[in-house]
Amino acid sequence: MADEIGFDDFMKVDIRTGTIVEVRPFPEARKPAHIMLIDFGDELGVKKSSAQITVHYNADDLVGRQVMAVVNFPPRQIGPLKSEVLTLGFADENGDIVLAATDKKVPNGQRLM
Repeated sequence: MADEIGFDDFMKVDIRTGTIVEVRPFPEARKPAHIMLIDFGDELGVKKSSAQITVHYNADDLVGRQVMAVVNFPPRQIGPLKSEVLTLGFADENGDIVLAATDKKVPNGQRLM
């Protein structure tokens, strides 16, 4: 378990819902990955993210799927891509990533509470 934090620390991490609107291949990535364009609604717009989720998800399965992402980290350069948000997931028993998502659709851009 990580060190205990206060509620104010938690509130510094801005986790929002978004819908994947486009998925592209990322052949330059060291490990197999997808480039995703995720719509976070009017306030944040569409952001790019790279994710190593190719074991459980192909591009066609991802479009239209709602995901959760940290939207207030600084952009991260991943090879030729500037990833603007960190898409969230959990490792399965083999270490492959399963996306974190709500169990019902919510408006894009909603913040995790």
